[in-house]
Amino acid sequence: MSDEPDRDLFAVVNRQRACREFADTPVTDAELGPLLEAATHAPSAENRQPWEFVIVRDPVTRTAIGELTRKAWEEHGRAFSESRLTPKMLADVDKGATGGIAAAPVHVVVCADIERGLEVTIGSSIFPAVQNLLLAATAVGLGSALTTITTTYRAELRELLALPAPVVPVAVVPIGHPARELGRPRREPFAAHTHREQYGKAW
Repeated sequence: MSDEPDRDLFAVVNRQRACREFADTPVTDAELGPLLEAATHAPSAENRQPWEFVIVRDPVTRTAIGELTRKAWEEHGRAFSESRLTPKMLADVDKGATGGIAAAPVHVVVCADIERGLEVTIGSSIFPAVQNLLLAATAVGLGSALTTITTTYRAELRELLALPAPVVPVAVVPIGHPARELGRPRREPFAAHTHREQYGKAW
């Protein structure tokens, strides 16, 4: 992890990408705290801030979460993705889903309290917080990824983490030091998908 966070927002945004291979290096509470602080400064519907974060470091629990991820991927995720992803991307995701993500030293299970916020607005409230978490991790040189396939097994996650009834698991975000240097993600120029005044009028 870098000694100083990258304060250039645009540099961080343009560098953020999924990390699915992690080094066996701990992430301390002191390192994780600012990331969670950033997550809670996201917008949320009616400013209800329905997020709950379960920080999982216990190896047994992380292994169990990893097993749920692998099971969901092998039962339906891989077959669904085979025709949608490039071979290189498929191999990367496959490696992450079958072990790479489980090896991250910290799993942040992002949940929503549906009594504190409307269930219909979970996505618009929780995923901005997740994006802040991902960007903050990138800013300090940590790797992270957004994973939702694990929530296929919501009941199992609930039992593993002792979640009360109103608290719903929405995503798993593995965080750790990248096992290898991550380059910038490839993106099409924004102008290719930007329209002026009406769809089809070029930027």
